[in-house]
Amino acid sequence: MRTGLRTVRLELTEPLRISRSTMSARDAVWLSVEHEGVTGHGEAVSSVYYRLDAESLGRHFTAVGADLARFPDPETALEALRVREFATGSTPPAVTAAVDAALLDLVGKRAGRPVHRLLGAADTPVAATARTIGITSPAHAAAQARSLTADGFEVLKVKAGAADPEEDVERVRAVRDAAPGARLLLDPNGAWTTGQAEALLPRFAALGVEAVEQPLAPGDPEALAALAERSPLPVVADEDAVDLEDVRRLAGRVHGVNVKLAKCGGVHAALRIAESIDGSGTELMLGCLAASSLGLAPAVHLAGRARWADLDGHLLLAHDPWTGIGGEDGRVRTSGLPGLGVEPRKGHRTDPEGRRADLA
Repeated sequence: MRTGLRTVRLELTEPLRISRSTMSARDAVWLSVEHEGVTGHGEAVSSVYYRLDAESLGRHFTAVGADLARFPDPETALEALRVREFATGSTPPAVTAAVDAALLDLVGKRAGRPVHRLLGAADTPVAATARTIGITSPAHAAAQARSLTADGFEVLKVKAGAADPEEDVERVRAVRDAAPGARLLLDPNGAWTTGQAEALLPRFAALGVEAVEQPLAPGDPEALAALAERSPLPVVADEDAVDLEDVRRLAGRVHGVNVKLAKCGGVHAALRIAESIDGSGTELMLGCLAASSLGLAPAVHLAGRARWADLDGHLLLAHDPWTGIGGEDGRVRTSGLPGLGVEPRKGHRTDPEGRRADLA
């Protein structure tokens, strides 16, 4: 197998402010894996929160690429990844997720089957995705809500965690007034204390918010579980639900867990998490980082398994270099093409920048 890397800059249409930061762009590193004339692709994006930049991602991909050399074909490598016999514990989950995606893309193309069928799903996944509204003025949030619902979005996720919590209440009220029929999710990204959450959640429940993600600072899952027990809103763990062990500790104690492939380690890790919460009363949310359609596609193939889909990362970009999962009308869907089902948008290069390595 031969691998290659390409790094690109992804600019957002407008800066996205959340409780801990404001982001206007991030780097994406594309991994290509080629075998017998067929190429699969995966993507990892830089993240300050996860302490990953393009350079460190490249180093990790190079190490993983060398590990791929011991497998005779992508099918064998994918099975090793599935049973957790591939990559080391020092490999960041975002890198493992991108390798998982590239191998699934390649194996699916070789088999002539889309990824969701490789994973046992009979129906083509289609899901209403949430669309994120950042911490902004109530007037701007209302304008966004009106525009998004006019385009077909049924679910809006409003970021919270402003220095003055009353600003959050006013923003959500403005969104509710502008989009009375929309389903609303709320995400403070861990900005509140327990006292603040207990005071604020009833007010958001009165505004018709459907669920709240990670209201408390991560690091104390017991406090999050205790809050969920008495919350008037379903509580979804995000930053406190990184991997399978985290989720097992919270299963049945919170109402949902937000699974991002970049934090848990990819499609197969997400499937293990989904299996672990089945029947527990804790439901699955599929989340994402701001990324291209290539980065979002693996999660879209799992969308039929989730109660909530928050897969709008590609819709935040000024220019998405890939196409194939839709979303502009409020619904993400797989294309039906073999593999991940995404293709380079016309005019965008996806070939490696002189960094291809022959691992055969």
